[in-house]
Amino acid sequence: MSIFKSKKVIEMKNTKRKNIFFYGFLMVLLMGTFSCEDYLDKEPATDIDSEAAYQNFYNFQGFVEELYSCIPVFDKREYNNQWNWGEEEHYSNNGRNEILARIDRGDFWVGTGYWLSGNDFNPDGDRWKHYLWQGCWYGIRKANMGLENLDKMTGTQEEKDLIAGQLYFFRAWFHYQIMVLWGGIPYIDTVLPASEKLTLPRLSYLECADRVATDFQKAADLLPINWDNTTAGKNTIGFNELRINKIMALGFLGKNYLYAGSPWMNVSGGGYGTYNAEYCKKAANTLGTLLKMVENGDTQYKLVDWDHYSELWRTNGQGGKMPGLTEAIFRGPAYDGRAGTAWSLDKQYLAANILYGRSWSLYPTANYANYFGMANGLPINDQYNQGHGSEIASTESGYDPQYPWKGRDPRFYITYAVDTQRMILSPPSNAAQWTYANLYTYNPADAAKTYRNPESGSTTGYLLTKFNPVGFNRYDNKFNNHHIHISWMRLGDVYLMYSEAVANGFGSPQSTSETYTLSAVAAVNTIRTRANVPPFANKYTIGGSGIDSPFMQELMRERAVELAWEGHRFNDLRRWRLVDKFPYNIKTKIEFDRAEPVNFDKVDPTVNKVLNLKEEVIVERDYSERHYWFPFTKDDANLYPDFPQNPGW
Repeated sequence: MSIFKSKKVIEMKNTKRKNIFFYGFLMVLLMGTFSCEDYLDKEPATDIDSEAAYQNFYNFQGFVEELYSCIPVFDKREYNNQWNWGEEEHYSNNGRNEILARIDRGDFWVGTGYWLSGNDFNPDGDRWKHYLWQGCWYGIRKANMGLENLDKMTGTQEEKDLIAGQLYFFRAWFHYQIMVLWGGIPYIDTVLPASEKLTLPRLSYLECADRVATDFQKAADLLPINWDNTTAGKNTIGFNELRINKIMALGFLGKNYLYAGSPWMNVSGGGYGTYNAEYCKKAANTLGTLLKMVENGDTQYKLVDWDHYSELWRTNGQGGKMPGLTEAIFRGPAYDGRAGTAWSLDKQYLAANILYGRSWSLYPTANYANYFGMANGLPINDQYNQGHGSEIASTESGYDPQYPWKGRDPRFYITYAVDTQRMILSPPSNAAQWTYANLYTYNPADAAKTYRNPESGSTTGYLLTKFNPVGFNRYDNKFNNHHIHISWMRLGDVYLMYSEAVANGFGSPQSTSETYTLSAVAAVNTIRTRANVPPFANKYTIGGSGIDSPFMQELMRERAVELAWEGHRFNDLRRWRLVDKFPYNIKTKIEFDRAEPVNFDKVDPTVNKVLNLKEEVIVERDYSERHYWFPFTKDDANLYPDFPQNPGW
């Protein structure tokens, strides 16, 4: 679907708009229990004309609700979902034609399918019909239609503000999602007639960011912190947590400013890869306002404690409850309830053909595991730049390559399974050889029990357990309404963005914003304290700003650890102008031998001694400047002269 073709579709759909704002059903939709398609399947008698869609809050909110359905499904649209495009994961050989493998090869012509783009887009359809590209353009046009018809609505000022705030937010959010991957685009703030010849020029990234900021700020000014505390929201009290609010608007306003101030985006602004301090100050002040409200108890948000940490992204045995708790700021609907999880995320990270009957799986890379430092808070090599080789031992950090999984950051043990770790709790006789993870260097003589089968097994020497802890396999079958749902933004990310923005806007890790007294280093230490990791060592809290500063190098590592597999890394590497730089353009595996026979009755995998540990490159991405933006389809790039293709494509 071309970028502007959706305007014809939406005009047809709005000839007769459905009055979909039936509060009870609506909230069930947002909470992810019923599918959008089932919810919108109303009798023809409920149809009303387009003018009626705007006449009061009840009807107008029904019109707005479809914008929530335009939020793309990045984590469970497919049977096999790949949204982590940084250097964090690798595919077994049988998956070498999947999108991740193509991106590794530098092929960003992803075409149709996956969660980015597809010809069968339908905002009212099931999870298979939701895409970023078509959904964003469709949503932009719909938001503009709503804004142009605001004067038709009768109601209280609060009701008008709620409608307008949502529309401004979505117009900004959809533009922002496109420009993060494709760069500057036309900023469309009016309903374009279907017959009008397209002439709108592409704006620069920073010009777009300024327009996005204006709309996010309008949304923040109009929206409440919590819909439960409004007169209109009291009609659906307790079911409003996914509704757009002031905190969401401020969070994305700050993120938009931080991205605009980041090194790659600042290249287009003439900064040649340095941070833009003015944009970073705006980001810091915006995010500081948000955090001040949170820490003063003025919002419904707060950091989740360590005991419930994994419930930020998954729940089990809780009736399919959506994960996130009080830390999830912005989430899209969970289309089809948890059905999308049952078909995909429950299985795709399990050891293929062992823990689940798959022909291939995804495995965490060794280089990414290196970002997870030691329990004492130091990186494993105690260097500013992470090492990628067997020489990464450091006497000060306490890392020992003969005991590579001993004394690591507590988040390491939530994220990874390592050699000798028990993977099946109650194995049947035909699976006894797989009870414990055999992840040492592949030996054909051990082919019957290895987890490193060359075609479907681990290519890296690690397994991922962040989404599927021990017992979640086809033998133990601990899945019990297992629901995985990843937030687009959570509070932990806000602390880390604030830290980066303050340091690079106000010049020092010890600086604060103008709106809040929390320093850059104190903000990141808040996240480490929650994970029971000591604060930054003093040597990482000195100096100025910039990517190469000790503070930023350690903050970048902290982002990699805290937000692992939550869809941030690829965009972080791009905005830092590192995606084509060593060592961020490689993926590695570990090879090792067991030092001695393992007593599996008493095994503790964290103190399992290994020999001959070495790290080897399995992927080296041959990227260049063109890989910082995705290409537009050839049809879109040829629409009109003022809409050129991205350089190099």
